[in-house]
Amino acid sequence: MGTHLYKTRLDLGEETRDKVATLLNQTLASTIDLKTQTKQAHWNVKGKDFYQLHEFFDEMAGELEEYVDMVAERVTALAAVALGTVKVAATNSILEDYPLTAVTGEEHLTALADRYATYGAHLRKAIDLAENLGDADTADLYTEISRTIDKRLWFIESHLH
Repeated sequence: MGTHLYKTRLDLGEETRDKVATLLNQTLASTIDLKTQTKQAHWNVKGKDFYQLHEFFDEMAGELEEYVDMVAERVTALAAVALGTVKVAATNSILEDYPLTAVTGEEHLTALADRYATYGAHLRKAIDLAENLGDADTADLYTEISRTIDKRLWFIESHLH
């Protein structure tokens, strides 16, 4: 996943911008993937908790859509190109494929818990990497997203206990 950089007056060096934009594009792909996997659960959940889970999954997908936009806009603020097509996301996501045969609430909750945990771990690594590269703004963006993802993982896991 290559990154194209444009000229800018931003005071972050080209090497830093390149590394951070590459990281952000990895996150963008994974966030798009997590959003669509969450919508998969929203559309296909069945069972006694259908309505509650249907609404819960839709709310989660809405949050992820906001993060897709925030991450993509951070890439472009670094004078790089945001790589956010579905094909790019499918190729570059860190997440496992979603089990398309999942039907019950428990199956969807388990699948989403696994993926939210993987995504959350990625975010924490990204916070450290952005800080080490001297980009506090990107580290702050990752921290904001991480807080919500951890909270959602807690909510998902609470349904499973």
